[in-house]
Amino acid sequence: MRESGDALVLLLAGGIGSRLNLLVGHRAKPAVPFGGIYRIIDFSLSNVMNSGLTRVGVLTQYKPLSLMAHIGDGAAWDFTGRTRGIKILPPRTGEKDSDWYKGTADAIRQNIDFILANPSEQVVVLSGDHIYRMDFAAMLSYHQYKKADITIGMMVVPKSEIHQFGAGIIDNENRIIGWEEKPKVPKTNLASMGIYIFDTKYLLRTLAQNRTEVDFGMHIIPRAINEDRVYAYPFYGYWRDVGTIQSYWETNMDIIRENSGIEPEEWEIRPNPECTSRSIDRPPVRFQSGCKVASSLIASGCVIEGTVINSVLSPGVRVRKGAVVSNAVVFSDSEIEENAVVDLAILDKRVRVGAGAVVGHGENMTLANKEYPKHLYTGISLVGQEAIIPAGAKIGRNCIVRFGYDGAAFDGGNVLPDGQSA
Repeated sequence: MRESGDALVLLLAGGIGSRLNLLVGHRAKPAVPFGGIYRIIDFSLSNVMNSGLTRVGVLTQYKPLSLMAHIGDGAAWDFTGRTRGIKILPPRTGEKDSDWYKGTADAIRQNIDFILANPSEQVVVLSGDHIYRMDFAAMLSYHQYKKADITIGMMVVPKSEIHQFGAGIIDNENRIIGWEEKPKVPKTNLASMGIYIFDTKYLLRTLAQNRTEVDFGMHIIPRAINEDRVYAYPFYGYWRDVGTIQSYWETNMDIIRENSGIEPEEWEIRPNPECTSRSIDRPPVRFQSGCKVASSLIASGCVIEGTVINSVLSPGVRVRKGAVVSNAVVFSDSEIEENAVVDLAILDKRVRVGAGAVVGHGENMTLANKEYPKHLYTGISLVGQEAIIPAGAKIGRNCIVRFGYDGAAFDGGNVLPDGQSA
């Protein structure tokens, strides 16, 4: 049995992630900041590093520049050296949406040359947009013990959520004997985590057989269950898909909730401090006289003069005297001016909330955003990168203030009503 380091990792990081709305307007989903000092992809990269895997290909596609800059040469995760390496793999086709990867299997198929150039007995296929800790070395050992052609990481989820996932039916040996892709009426609550191990020869043969099979969950897995050895690898830890505004906010809040199960430092998750808002150069947090902070994560370089409660602040955020930030996620170098209020909101980088302004005004949490009712419907408001909220303005619930908003009055004056966008 080979060491886990002989396996090749292919990390899928090209999805649009449109349900994250403004947060992916200028970056790929895996590059979205998370938990103060991380990007979402840091969890997958750190899991690979901590599992002893050393060769990684990152498949990019949608707005990849910030993601590529963040990954760099991979030194932050020890992917540099004679036998180590990480390579960015851009799409091989044209610029139209129709030319992009048509599914997970199509993405791997278009990068077969990378697999052939990096000989391995197994290929580990991961998504770059989940928050979790997992030992892939243990999963590889399980895969080899079962003599599996395909092993899929799977976990139990509430049946009310199973429609978002591929779902597997297993026998008493964990062999998958049935499969439902995003079922409306599920027969099982065992969900695919989007983590696959393939025997390399089997993967290459499968991808060559039928080029119309473009997706693992929709095409290859259902067929393989009937013809080959496909096993579920049970996972019992913390795992979250942060593909929606609600799940992204909830998972950030989990970091500051006791006993939530997420512990990035204990999990040895590494950010890239050279790239994450240059946090490596930031001074320590400054808590000024009279400030109040409770149940919050405050990153380096922040200056707190006002009140911060139940919030996650990235490097360089300033909360001025009399300002209140609560139940919020605030990206780097944003400024909340005197007596302003930010409640139940996500602010992108370099946002300025003017003196006395309110982001998250009123008590009506149920009026969904008119333009994106499936994105914002629980009261969370979004403010885009470098937007300016005018002094004294009131932004309601489930609102959107777009990238670069210049601080002009809203259509209705100084109030943006619940569910509206500006």
